[in-house]
Amino acid sequence: MCYGGERLPSKEDFDVNGPTRPTTAAARLAAVNENEAVVENLRDRLAETEARLERARAREAELSRQLEEMKRFVSVMEILETYLKRRYREQQDQLCRLFSPVSLPCSEYLNRSP
Repeated sequence: MCYGGERLPSKEDFDVNGPTRPTTAAARLAAVNENEAVVENLRDRLAETEARLERARAREAELSRQLEEMKRFVSVMEILETYLKRRYREQQDQLCRLFSPVSLPCSEYLNRSP
């Protein structure tokens, strides 16, 4: 009688005291192999997680650097805007003084309609 891939029962399998040491040792070996496989799987997953974390930290550092660069750029643009507005007012006042009648203040000259 054949039971497929299974082995035939032995005399030890029917022993009242249970299987002997070799079967227990084989079971322990199988459990150890399974535990080693689980540990190896966990180590692989940990390595992948650490690699992802490292990439995320590098990306965060790059984004922080870009943010600081953009802040400096905005600051320079604000300084430039303030300077240009001041220069525009100064030139407007200078032109107003050149072309306005002496009795009329520049602000009134600029606000009057033609």
